[in-house]
Amino acid sequence: MQIVRNIADLRAAVAKLRISGDKVALVPTMGALHAGHIALVDAARGRGAQVVVSIFVNPTQFGPNEDLDAYPRREAADVALLEAAGAALLWAPDVAAMYPAGFATSISVGGVSERWDGAARPGHFAGVATVVTKLFQQVTPDIAFFGEKDYQQLAVIRRFVADLDMPIEIVGVPTQRDDDGLALSSRNAYLSPDERLVARALPRALGEAKAVIERGGDVAAALAAAVARLGEAGFSPIDYVALVDAATLEPVERLDGPARLIAAAKLGKTRLIDNLGVEAP
Repeated sequence: MQIVRNIADLRAAVAKLRISGDKVALVPTMGALHAGHIALVDAARGRGAQVVVSIFVNPTQFGPNEDLDAYPRREAADVALLEAAGAALLWAPDVAAMYPAGFATSISVGGVSERWDGAARPGHFAGVATVVTKLFQQVTPDIAFFGEKDYQQLAVIRRFVADLDMPIEIVGVPTQRDDDGLALSSRNAYLSPDERLVARALPRALGEAKAVIERGGDVAAALAAAVARLGEAGFSPIDYVALVDAATLEPVERLDGPARLIAAAKLGKTRLIDNLGVEAP
């Protein structure tokens, strides 16, 4: 696997990958890779594509009191995982390469970015949209793969790709989970052993709410029960637990089409997010 750190080398390397006639797939990451990221690489390789993985801890999507400095960075281990998974190229720029002196452009996405994590983390999705747009411009992929765990992020990316007429297929890959149901996340490394046990309450609370709603139960009552379950387990604050339209992310009071249960809550110092698809009976 080739590793490149500047734009000129990246463009030359991607041009070589295209010589074979294969499509180029991009898997954007912030590193600290786990089985969820490798599932994205596997999905891309399953499409017969040459896989480019980016590792960049993007400062513009972190708020002033968030975990930019503490975010786990372990490039050597990440490289070993990517080589074993069959990635063709690692794009690993530094901040100066991504945001050179005088950088003054931001991509803002309305609608799907405004509620939920958009409200809880002001500026977050503008940072995401800007860096992903830059990665698309740099790598020029035919396909890009993102995990469904960050469901609102996926919706934001789909929105600006459609709005800006980008010729890129966006593929969402189902959330990868540990044996106890907790969604895999680089931030799980922040959890203490005791917190890690408590964290199981998040997918369980969502699973219980999903079962009630899909049986035709009252949506508001199911959401309130999930909030109560998380509070009892020790999550605080609970930013949101909501049932939303799967495409627009607008809240829905009655299940009459594809929907998502989404949640975000803090356990100790660690903010966890999760979501489950919900289908009308």
